[in-house]
Amino acid sequence: MPAKNRKRRESFGAIRKLPSGRYQASYVGPDGERYTAPSTFTAIEDARAWLARRRIEIADDQWTQHTAQASAGAGKGRATTFAEYAEQWVATRTNRHGDHLRPRTAAEYRRLIAGPLKDFGPLRLTAIGPEAVRAWYSGLIAAGTKTQAARAYELLKAVLATAVDDGRLKVNPCQIRGGASATTGKKVEPPTAAELQAIMDKIPERFRAAVILAAWAGVRYGELTELRRRDLEKTGDVYVVNVSRAVTQVTGQGFIVGTTKSEAGVRTIVLPPHVSPTIDAHIRDHVNPFAESLLFPAADGHTHLAQSAFYRHWDAARTAAGRPDMPWHALRHYGATRAALAGATLKELQTRLGHSTVAAAMRYQHTAGRDEELARRMSDLA
Repeated sequence: MPAKNRKRRESFGAIRKLPSGRYQASYVGPDGERYTAPSTFTAIEDARAWLARRRIEIADDQWTQHTAQASAGAGKGRATTFAEYAEQWVATRTNRHGDHLRPRTAAEYRRLIAGPLKDFGPLRLTAIGPEAVRAWYSGLIAAGTKTQAARAYELLKAVLATAVDDGRLKVNPCQIRGGASATTGKKVEPPTAAELQAIMDKIPERFRAAVILAAWAGVRYGELTELRRRDLEKTGDVYVVNVSRAVTQVTGQGFIVGTTKSEAGVRTIVLPPHVSPTIDAHIRDHVNPFAESLLFPAADGHTHLAQSAFYRHWDAARTAAGRPDMPWHALRHYGATRAALAGATLKELQTRLGHSTVAAAMRYQHTAGRDEELARRMSDLA
């Protein structure tokens, strides 16, 4: 009668000799579940070595249920790479309201994963350590891409934080203090009144109202190019702009109309009366007479205006104004500054610009002569 296979008592785990003569190792993890080695061993010493490595992982607090499952199932398939996990993260990510990522956001995340984060792509999640993250981040900073480095690091940290929540990692290897807030240090300087007028004089007539809405209503480009005739209302001698949607252009998907950047982005903005004649002329001369007609369509008069098509005109106009460095969103800074000088509170600025927090609105304030005004008031009190 053949002898029964017996498990050998070990200081940690168990080893069983199989009928084939090979050895099978297993152990009970901290979660109370038994985990078996992915393959059998020719020598009992090799089985004991495998158990010893698992014991060290537990002792060093490096053991997780996922790594144990991956180790136990390694013979059935390769471990998940960062690129695979990150793609799954992007595809399934939701916000606190249960909404999936906006198409433009998802596309930007995928660009970062395929670009700045590509070195991590083929690596197993457990192979990404703090030293590797610091070396990668330092390389991006040294290359002068501080803003890009901050965005990529923020994404890497978020993805790996979810991996920790999923039990795939014990700790997040992204431990660089301030890593997600590195910037080039360049400040956006809004145009002066003279520079804004120079832009208005140079830009084609059909885009003058676009400059007005960006500068005096603070609408973002995606909000601006989704505005339709029905979104403008005239009350007396002033126009009211109703912002409730935005459009984004996603590579491979075209133009996608969706909600504004945040819930706070849905807002009603009253324009100052001195810009009304420009808006009147634009509606009369450049907008089709239907409620759903786009205020600033592409050359065909019906489809959305791509940034690349518009920026050719914008680039010429800002260069003519002596500000080739000025980005389009500097016009939002201009509007925020003017509103602040007119006496708007931070809460009013927050509402006007469509920001979720007061802190965000504060970034768009500039002194623009306010210090001189304060100095004169101080003099009056002397």
